[in-house]
Amino acid sequence: MEVSSRHHLRSDQISALTDSLAAQLGVDLDAETFELVELEETPFDLVLVDGEPLVFRRDGEWFVTVRGANELDPDTHVVTVDPGAVEFVSGGADVMRPGIVEADADIAEGDLVVVAEGTHGKALAVGRALVDGSEMTGDSGKVVASIHHVGDEFYELRV
Repeated sequence: MEVSSRHHLRSDQISALTDSLAAQLGVDLDAETFELVELEETPFDLVLVDGEPLVFRRDGEWFVTVRGANELDPDTHVVTVDPGAVEFVSGGADVMRPGIVEADADIAEGDLVVVAEGTHGKALAVGRALVDGSEMTGDSGKVVASIHHVGDEFYELRV
């Protein structure tokens, strides 16, 4: 991934970002600097929060990166998977119903969600909900499409 541009966010962009994350995830993003890193040949733009890659923008939506989820510990929009699913989700697999232990009821189809493991609560991936949170547990079917996971090119990016 190549950087196409890099600049500090304006105060109105910072407000939109922090308000969005507070509403979606219940996180308070209090920081000194917010720098937008626009990337070539990827749907993501990265936001360095006090120099750390904690937030991304995709299709106009702000959301936490996997690193950001682990740092900020979101209260909502979290899908928890069992130990048997960890290896697959960490490798970029979509999330299937049988691997889900719990999903927030406030998740709506199409929402971005954090996928976390159940033992320690660590984020493994970020994905797009394919069904509402109340429909995520069960016996079969794909329920979260992975878009970013531990160890992917976006996760490993150093800017």
